[in-house]
Amino acid sequence: MSNSEKDYNEDLIKQDASVKESEQHSVDVERGHTLTTIISPYGKKVEIGEGVDDAMDFAEEAKDIVVTPEEDRKLLWKIDLCMFPLMCLLYAVQFMDKVTTSSAAVMGLRTDLKMHGDQYSWVGSAFYFGFLLFNLGPGQIIFQRTKRMAKMLSVFIIVWGMILCCHAAPTVRYPTFILLRVLLGCAESMVTPCFTMITAQYWKQEEQFTRVCMWFGMNGLGQIMMSSIAYGVYIHADSYSIKPWRLLFVITGSVTIFVGVLISFWIPDEPTKAIFLSQRERLMVVDRIKSNQQGFGNHQIKKHQIWEALRDVRTWLYFLFSICSNIPNGGISNFMAILLNQDFKYSSKDTFLMNIPGGAVEFVGCPLFGILAMWATIKSVPVFKSKLTWAMTSTSITLIGVCMLAFANNDKRARLAGAYMQNIAPVSFICVLSNISANTSGYTKKWTVSSITMATYAAANIAGPQTFISTQAPSYHGAKVAMVVCYAAMLVILAIILFVNVTENRRRDKLAAENGHEPFDSTAFADLTDFENPNFRYTL
Repeated sequence: MSNSEKDYNEDLIKQDASVKESEQHSVDVERGHTLTTIISPYGKKVEIGEGVDDAMDFAEEAKDIVVTPEEDRKLLWKIDLCMFPLMCLLYAVQFMDKVTTSSAAVMGLRTDLKMHGDQYSWVGSAFYFGFLLFNLGPGQIIFQRTKRMAKMLSVFIIVWGMILCCHAAPTVRYPTFILLRVLLGCAESMVTPCFTMITAQYWKQEEQFTRVCMWFGMNGLGQIMMSSIAYGVYIHADSYSIKPWRLLFVITGSVTIFVGVLISFWIPDEPTKAIFLSQRERLMVVDRIKSNQQGFGNHQIKKHQIWEALRDVRTWLYFLFSICSNIPNGGISNFMAILLNQDFKYSSKDTFLMNIPGGAVEFVGCPLFGILAMWATIKSVPVFKSKLTWAMTSTSITLIGVCMLAFANNDKRARLAGAYMQNIAPVSFICVLSNISANTSGYTKKWTVSSITMATYAAANIAGPQTFISTQAPSYHGAKVAMVVCYAAMLVILAIILFVNVTENRRRDKLAAENGHEPFDSTAFADLTDFENPNFRYTL
């Protein structure tokens, strides 16, 4: 037999073996056998074995569930109504706690603690030093390892409420106050990462942006609550036995402790433990989030997922975006009341009232963008189905606003309108949070990317108050120009994220068309990363 005939026969044998393997693969899948290996979108062989998602324990029972569209809509409404009010209240309270110093500064905090120069700027930064410290390691380890995430979060909430009350102690001096701000930052640092995880546990990818807009937009409600409470405390200042700014911390701390207790009783650690869902509804949640190709979580810290997070270009785009987004946020959240008081020349009493419209803009604007994005998805409006498009739209509005604030020197009304328009800025950061929730798969990888983003959030918020230099008071023109530069850079970064995701989705669709799809159910709860899972597609 010639060499060419041998080669031909060998090729036939290989082809026959390949066909038999493919047929056996199909039979196994039809019989319900679990796949042990898959080929990633990058051509790498990935083992599916130990370390699967917690939701896998319920996948077998949930696979026989048949859910009608009407049942799914009823379940979605039930989850929204049972989860959202308390989540939104907590997010409003945490922002109220964070900016209490801004109102207290107008009430005499700086005078009583003998602050001078840039010392008040460091009050704003100190909170984020604690935030940064906890996000760089301890936070991720504690919350990923625990199987009782909601209960652990409630403990942190109660502790930060106690710390906030301690801000009012008569013996508090500047160094002690700074220490309390650092500890407060540590305690509050896990709220947003935990909420990001919870959102991924209950809602589908296409539903998450709207929900994140809802609970993140409660920052505006927190600002309204804080300004209203501060106004009430200020006009009755003579009725108290302690300084009004100290009473402000006692009030906000007590409210926080109360909300922490409510969280411990009501928010479940995972959907299968939700007291407001029946057993069938719990299994329906397992079935509905299968499309996310993610589950409830995995408590094993996987080093290869940490490494993958560090070499994912999206991680560093989120990193750059978080810097640009939160330098302005750190400055304006601590200095807005001072700007209204000193730059816009409002009295201390009127300052609290004039701070309310800014909160109202965020309270209405952020959820509105989320609702518009949901409407565009339902109506299949091509351009506006992309959440990143809404993020770029909100950033453009914010950029116009900060330009008005920075450069309309002779028009007080235009500058004030610009200051209020800045409260639309969180929509773009919300988009990044929902991207981490929906587009980062693998529980360790998700926690890693979230921790890096939130650590950057803290670092940028540390830098933000430092752009308000005391020698530039009362206009702080340098800080306003810094905002303009940051928001312009954000537009570019958002466009790059959109381009990266669109390009990768097209590449994966082409691979799937050429090579076929892996069984969808086999990869859904395998705790695969988005790099490993061939069925994963990035939301836009």
